[in-house]
Amino acid sequence: MDEAHLGRLYLEHVAAVQRAYDGVLAETKWDAVLIHSGSLVSKTRFDDQSWPLRATPHFQHWLPLAEPDCALLVRGGKKPVLLRPSEPSFWESPPPPEVDFFWASFERVDLERWEDVEHHLPQGRVAFIGDDAARASALGLGDERRNPAALLAKLDALRTIKSAYEIECLAEANQRAARGHVAVRDAFFSGETSELALHLAYLGATSQDDPETPYKNIIAAGSHAATLHHVSYRKDASGAPSLLVDAGATCLGYCSDITRTWVREASAASSAFLGMVQAVEDMQKNLAKEATTGRLYEELHDESHRGVAMILRDTGLVKLSSEEIDVRGISRAFYPHGLGHSLGLQCHDVGCATIKPREDNPFLRNTSRITPGQVFTIEPGIYFIAPLLAKLRQGPHAEAVDWKLVDAMSAFGGVRIEDDVVVAKEGPVRNLTREVLPLGGGAP
Repeated sequence: MDEAHLGRLYLEHVAAVQRAYDGVLAETKWDAVLIHSGSLVSKTRFDDQSWPLRATPHFQHWLPLAEPDCALLVRGGKKPVLLRPSEPSFWESPPPPEVDFFWASFERVDLERWEDVEHHLPQGRVAFIGDDAARASALGLGDERRNPAALLAKLDALRTIKSAYEIECLAEANQRAARGHVAVRDAFFSGETSELALHLAYLGATSQDDPETPYKNIIAAGSHAATLHHVSYRKDASGAPSLLVDAGATCLGYCSDITRTWVREASAASSAFLGMVQAVEDMQKNLAKEATTGRLYEELHDESHRGVAMILRDTGLVKLSSEEIDVRGISRAFYPHGLGHSLGLQCHDVGCATIKPREDNPFLRNTSRITPGQVFTIEPGIYFIAPLLAKLRQGPHAEAVDWKLVDAMSAFGGVRIEDDVVVAKEGPVRNLTREVLPLGGGAP
């Protein structure tokens, strides 16, 4: 990471965010907005331990700081004020910022206690953005001022189009995650099949602990890949012939989200599954290239179902034409989730799902019209999920399915290939993941 270059991009970014906030505040008729960085949240009422802080994304849109009980006061046309506790807790200290080029962009005020923030609030209408209602109430900011819907929607919309600084952070997050994926792939093909050991290998290679990762790593060996968010790691060696790894990393708060599926050829069934992995990868790469300006993301999702239908036909899993498989909805038993989601300061970033998807796409998290500057994932998959297959087996299309082949493939759980892409203003889509991790899955 070139910190000097990133610092220059940051200055452009924070100036653009200031201009955008000035416009939003004027349009929504708020005089200022106070953005809380977040509070430490107890794991349980019966215990004194807290979850690690996951900073409020609106706060980190301004600066790469992840400390509890900071606040950023933003007023139209004025330098933002960073209000920060003067002394952190001696029980736990937050990790130091990874960079220091952002401090000069803010007027800084040290606080002895949270209630002192009130002395710095301007007259007029001040909105509070954050999760902690008690912190807002302590400042006299009631429910009507906490996360007002119209203001919040506009601030969320600002984050859908990424600046050059944000894209650089996302690219670095992909670079960090790629090191973890390579380490896990190598360990798997060397014979390691303990999911816990592979998870720890990933953390070691990325130099990021669990709280720093965008989400809990999904390390799914064999049939566990049929659980879309498998995080209950098996601790002993399973001997599984396949591995699905869905894991990311962060850079200055920005997330990557990458999935790869690996197969060890050991039988006719594993060879057939490997062919399916390669077919999903080919389809995924084409879909990523087609995520171009002006298209509806839901149309791309529909195209992915047509692609899955062709793979189901070509592998012999379903003995119908690909058109019939798609029209009859059979592909949805094998591919139940959405094609992807917006990506940024949150793994499932906001602002690109303001329109409800069609009823047959209930889990689609991106329904926007594709626009330059958007960053999102492309992650089709095919799975052998017992409850969905049981429903298919009992339904009107059961005779079209080769259940013997389904049973053989079920030992592998499923395949998913996922990349993070940037929609360019001109030219082809930029695939941040393939720049650093060219192989999408399969065999070594």
